[in-house]
Amino acid sequence: MSANEKSLNDRVQDYWQAEPCGTAPSIVDGKLERYSREWFDAIEEYRYRVEPCIHSVAQFTRYRGKRVLEVGVGAGTDHLQWARAGADLYGVDLTEAGITTTQRHLEAYGLSSKLKQVDAELLPFEEGTFDVVYSWGVIHHSERPERIVAEIRRVLRPGGEFIGMFYHRPSLVTLKVWLKHGLLAGKPWRSFADVLYHHVESIGTKAYTTNEMRRMFAAFGQTNVTPILTTHDTRRLPSFAANLLPQSLGWFLAIKAVR
Repeated sequence: MSANEKSLNDRVQDYWQAEPCGTAPSIVDGKLERYSREWFDAIEEYRYRVEPCIHSVAQFTRYRGKRVLEVGVGAGTDHLQWARAGADLYGVDLTEAGITTTQRHLEAYGLSSKLKQVDAELLPFEEGTFDVVYSWGVIHHSERPERIVAEIRRVLRPGGEFIGMFYHRPSLVTLKVWLKHGLLAGKPWRSFADVLYHHVESIGTKAYTTNEMRRMFAAFGQTNVTPILTTHDTRRLPSFAANLLPQSLGWFLAIKAVR
């Protein structure tokens, strides 16, 4: 079967199977032994240096003893924080590589989780199973993100909380991608959504406005959507210019929604 004959989720799976998020050679020194403590430490150092907002949004330590599901564990860096915080922890990922890497990551620190390789568009858990579902920068890669959001609501207990991040379309990152693959490529008619779909990470990447996010989470009782300016937006800008930019131009949309 050719790549174009595969479903979008199969193509997304192939992309992240080849390289779980956060494990690129540009991030991790190739001289470090894969799955070693040093290798995982390098992944963790990079993640929270580049995306320090994760800790303030997730607030891992608030959920000790809570039953937590992470959707899209990747290299397991955030999953490790939930485990360190003492959560009753579960994780799913579309790829075998993500599950293996996360399992090895936790084992390197003497911790564990209940991990499954599944497509989150159909979660293998009973209704009302979890106190918290967490997903950072994952759901927007799916063919049908709205199905995953519906599944998350289903497996949350009443009063349970979703914490996560989606990409923000009206952002500086989007503008940079459009300039490169639209305007400077001689194709100024390409939409922001089109260039993100084809040129950011795996095929099919989506990004949203704050209103679109609120509509996607409309079935939840309460939803807060907060744009966050990131180093991905401000890279190569002088520090004085970056400091003047509003959060509303940020690449991340932090989401907190209560069932």
